[in-house]
Amino acid sequence: MAASNITSTHPAAFLLVGIPGLEHLHVWISIPFCLAYTLALLGNCTLLFIIRGDAALHEPMYLFLAMLAIIDLVLSSTTLPKMLAIFWFRDREINFYACLVQMFFLHSFSIMESAVLLAMAFDRYVAICKPLHYSTILTGPLITKIGLAAVTRAVTLMTPLPFLIRRFHYCRGPVIAHCYCEHMAVVRLACGDTRFNNIYGLAVAMFIVVLDLLFVILSYIFILEAVLQLASHEARYKAFGTCVSHIGAILSTYTPVVISSVMHRVARRAAPHVHILLAIFYLLFPPMVNPIIYGVKTKQIRDHVLSLFWRKNV
Repeated sequence: MAASNITSTHPAAFLLVGIPGLEHLHVWISIPFCLAYTLALLGNCTLLFIIRGDAALHEPMYLFLAMLAIIDLVLSSTTLPKMLAIFWFRDREINFYACLVQMFFLHSFSIMESAVLLAMAFDRYVAICKPLHYSTILTGPLITKIGLAAVTRAVTLMTPLPFLIRRFHYCRGPVIAHCYCEHMAVVRLACGDTRFNNIYGLAVAMFIVVLDLLFVILSYIFILEAVLQLASHEARYKAFGTCVSHIGAILSTYTPVVISSVMHRVARRAAPHVHILLAIFYLLFPPMVNPIIYGVKTKQIRDHVLSLFWRKNV
């Protein structure tokens, strides 16, 4: 087997267990996962199709939404196809370098997603707190720079990971107790001093989540202050209504992260499959629900979706 062919420093391939302790249920577990992945593909591709096809939607809010849709597509497609191959065909083997690539894309695009959510909060702040300057502040070049900054930050922070992983000797075998190449799951197989990897991974996660979430919260404090100063109740409702979709996207992204973090600390003795299912939930839930949130709450997108169905039925 390829997984047993060891080079001087690392195995030629790893073996992904899937969900430890629930191997006998893999086929049944795959059904909701496959459904969620299908919904994520359809929803995000539909969003991109609508935004690309309508020049009226080439505004900052929708351009950021398109970035979020692309990130969600990459995030789910990085892990789900291999995961379903494990569940359906018992195709557990993954090449060492393919594992590193999967890990890099997974963590990089998670960081990009956080950055885009922060950019969308900035968009709502400018739209509500500085409406007269909206078009002069959020220009095309600035949106491009924000997108490039999100990519640069993620790539810069995650580029060391593959090199840090590659330097280890893996004396604990090639079997990863997970259904994808998660950083710490791979590090646990390594011999030698892994403290730097542990500290670096935790520091990056805390830096991204805490810093981005802090600025998102600050944005909404200013937004709430501006909304409460509006004269009429109707104006307040309309202004804050433009933020509902973004708040939903933030909750769908950060809630699984917080739950998983709490579970790792409060329920350390919980079965491994509990933590793995939470990790999968984090990867699948936002890509699946974000298009639904924006499709239901954003009138322009909702009208486009309804018009597409109307044309098909006529």
